[in-house]
Amino acid sequence: MGEKIPEPVKKCVAILKVADSDTAKFAGLFMVTKLVKAGDCSSACKKALFEAIGFKFLKKLLLSSEVPIDCPPLVYKSVALSILSCFCSDPEIATHQEMLANIPVFLEVIEKAEQSDDDDLLMVISESYECLKHIASYPAGQKAFLKSGVLTKLPDFYIEQCFQCDEALSIFVLIVGCQGPVAWGTDPKIFHSILNKMSLDFKSDQSEKKFELCSMLYTLLFNCPRDFIDASTDEEIWPSSTYKGITEILTSKIGKTQRDPALKLASIVVELLGVEWCLADEERPKQFFLLLVQLCSVEVRMQLEDRTLKQVIGNAELITSCFTIMELAIAFVASGGKIDLEEKEKQTMYTGLKGAFNAVITLLTKMSKELPDGGSGPERIFTCALVRVLAAWLAQETSANRNAVIAMLPFILKIANETFRATRARRLASKTGSPDLESEESNPWGHIDVLRLLLPALCHLAVDDKARSVLFQVEEDEVLFECISYHWSIVNYKRPPVPKSERKKVRAPDAGPDAKTLAEMADSRIAMISACNIFMNLTVLEPKRVESSPLFDRLLKFVMDALPEVKSTSENLVLQGHLAVFGLLLMKQLATKARKNDFSICRYVQSVIRFLWDAYVIDEGRETTVSTGSLVVSMTYKEHWIELSELWFLGMQTMSGLLSQLPWVSEFAVETGWVEGTAIMLRKVRVGALPHNIRAAYEDFLCQMLAANKDVAELLKSHDILTTCRTHRLMELGKRLFGE
Repeated sequence: MGEKIPEPVKKCVAILKVADSDTAKFAGLFMVTKLVKAGDCSSACKKALFEAIGFKFLKKLLLSSEVPIDCPPLVYKSVALSILSCFCSDPEIATHQEMLANIPVFLEVIEKAEQSDDDDLLMVISESYECLKHIASYPAGQKAFLKSGVLTKLPDFYIEQCFQCDEALSIFVLIVGCQGPVAWGTDPKIFHSILNKMSLDFKSDQSEKKFELCSMLYTLLFNCPRDFIDASTDEEIWPSSTYKGITEILTSKIGKTQRDPALKLASIVVELLGVEWCLADEERPKQFFLLLVQLCSVEVRMQLEDRTLKQVIGNAELITSCFTIMELAIAFVASGGKIDLEEKEKQTMYTGLKGAFNAVITLLTKMSKELPDGGSGPERIFTCALVRVLAAWLAQETSANRNAVIAMLPFILKIANETFRATRARRLASKTGSPDLESEESNPWGHIDVLRLLLPALCHLAVDDKARSVLFQVEEDEVLFECISYHWSIVNYKRPPVPKSERKKVRAPDAGPDAKTLAEMADSRIAMISACNIFMNLTVLEPKRVESSPLFDRLLKFVMDALPEVKSTSENLVLQGHLAVFGLLLMKQLATKARKNDFSICRYVQSVIRFLWDAYVIDEGRETTVSTGSLVVSMTYKEHWIELSELWFLGMQTMSGLLSQLPWVSEFAVETGWVEGTAIMLRKVRVGALPHNIRAAYEDFLCQMLAANKDVAELLKSHDILTTCRTHRLMELGKRLFGE
């Protein structure tokens, strides 16, 4: 049943509806003002009055520059805004379609008032902002701002330092914080302009406003489109100004309310710009970096130790901000980033991080017992954050808390696996336009693939007997096969099929994958490499399980089908190496199941040979006649040789061992020209220019080829292998060819 409207309001509504002129309607507004400001004017009353007046009439008053003689020049605007500001305090009217459609009118009123020298117009600006603030408080109002196309005027008001520009900034930050990256549109200039102005104010201000700006900067950066941050960002003012503002706060005597926003802002800037941003101080580049890591480590302990789960979740935003800094700092130092830490500094950093991760492990252990399913909503999201940051630590630190980590490994894997499957389902639903997309989007597990981040840590854990036993107990090998198959579907990019209706039309050449797809392919490439490393460890350390497990049969088939399909590009070379060597290890364990006439094996072995053959060449800068050249890593491999070196030696060793089990593999080595090419190459290398480990790898390979294939001896002799054996002291090869 509708809310009863009092008689005075009904009377006023009737007067407004029958008013046959603007003058009569305007006279009725004074009665409206009195009624609206009364304490007992309900939402239904306000809506009835608003619809009786109509926004069209109020708009006319707002934009009119002509007023009756003897009336104050602002009388129309003042009355209209006075009524509207009262109306807007009601949610139903603030989100009324007529109100939302006329957001540009309020901004136009502000613009015109700013252009005037009349100080009396300042009240008009204040009341306009009051209306806009109410409208922006609701999702419908925020979306209307975006739809109106005038949202960017708010940051412009702040940049130009117009009257009450702080109100404009507050409204803009509110909308961006609620609506996310879409609020920025597609032009990065607006983003950089407002960030430059705000960061300068943030750096120079010494009042409480400094901390308000700190929180606002965090909101804007947290919700910015990631593609706005590119190489040109270094030319902007805001990275350095933000650095100075944050360092000033964090190196001062401050309380929690000042420190927390600064840590959160530092976190998002490090996430966007990288750890290098912390090293901006040319005189003491390490100081702020070490301080930041230490502050985050201490904060994590303070927030996690001796707290209830409810208390911890209540500070999740701050804690996860600290996690981000810790995670990126660990990766930066581990990758040999541009920072030269002294041993004492490394030890201090390690001690701080270790204390923080002790707290993380203790909390996760507790959660594994109290919330074995990972909880729901915020609990699930926070659980993911805990596992994610722990994964970063375990990828580098393999000994600390090992028993505690192994004890809760089933829980960690359960969380990781669920996030992987939810993320995969979300991506597939997005790609196919599935009706399930909305439900997948709302799944908190589906927004971060924790298993992907855990893979490097699992490489280390797979070497530990106890941890490896857990992996097999929970059938993680099956999930890892799903994982590598999923990432292969991303790496192995295929042009989307052309709809039937488009097939007869002239089409532009395929431009290839877009930037987003290329980034996904690069990430999935790394994931596949990590998965291969895990499987290689399992294959070597659990040979009996490999021989009896149907999963590893499927894995061998997968690798044999995938490797020949990998495009021969520089960015794919490390993946090719891992697939090649992993497949060789599997073939060696499953040799009894390999068949010579299997076409997939033929293609696979040819791809492996190509990978092993192309690694070394004769230095073209030197004379390449007999025994005068130098053996060097080929240019293609040189860029990635740190990652490929051990793979190549392991691949050569495994290939040599495989020849004794599957002699027919030698036929591929002969037919492809690899054996002949190796003999010619070694013949050109001068005395003393063949390193011992490379010499041993090639000699063992050629010896095994001799044993596996009777045609190899004559082939080698035809290339003066005796001289090569003498030049490089290939004693074993010489014995097998020519006897004692």
